[in-house]
Amino acid sequence: MEWSMGVLGFTAGLLISVVTAPVGVSGAVFLLPVQVSVLGVPSPAVTPTNLLYNVVAGPGALLRYRRAGQLGGPLTRLLIAGTVPGVIVGAVIRVFAVPGPRVFRLLIAVLLLPLGLWLWLRTVRPTPPRVKDLPSPRATTALALAVGVAGGIYGIGGGSLLGPILVGRGAPVATVAPAALASTFVTSAVGAATYALLSLAASGEVAPDWLLGLSCGVGGLLGGYLGAHLQPRLPETALRLLLGTLAVGIGALYAVQILH
Repeated sequence: MEWSMGVLGFTAGLLISVVTAPVGVSGAVFLLPVQVSVLGVPSPAVTPTNLLYNVVAGPGALLRYRRAGQLGGPLTRLLIAGTVPGVIVGAVIRVFAVPGPRVFRLLIAVLLLPLGLWLWLRTVRPTPPRVKDLPSPRATTALALAVGVAGGIYGIGGGSLLGPILVGRGAPVATVAPAALASTFVTSAVGAATYALLSLAASGEVAPDWLLGLSCGVGGLLGGYLGAHLQPRLPETALRLLLGTLAVGIGALYAVQILH
């Protein structure tokens, strides 16, 4: 890897994570197209490289959330219980079935575009106060399982999907963000290890690009700490609008890629 690629990866990881960490998104879903289109990481090696980024970048934001007393709790345990087995299944599917990225991009666009717009509308024009029905523990774990499979296949952090859904159902961003990032970190560690094992039995570019993943991750480590530090200083309304904007941005990004 050339040093310029390392600098670019570090910068991308830093800038992305500063914006995404306050709402529980690792930034891997934004980093994925950068690695493919700009840095030229081959498939399927881009998936474990993205997971490696999550592993290295995750402790920055998590450390800050722990110092603020926001880390842990039942939501974190439910998400991890679903995403960990899901990422193993997703890694096996990615290596041996190799699903096309077009279907993935279509699903992300169809899910996140309306979800982000709905979250925006719910924040700008809130409905009358009422009891908010959060997903049951079983539904939360099932959702996390599905997100874990997607993360194992495509190397995304689950926060980009879990965050808008849980916040849209009424959970506060301050509760969702650390739980989503914790599940992303644990799941990515398991996923990266799974890919490392599968690379011993599969042909092709299966192992991660270690140097690039580490470069992006170090940038994400610093950016995530700064982003988590900013979260308590941002009002709930601003955080919900930011999360909605990220959801719309991710959906639009993948929609454009489908058209091209």
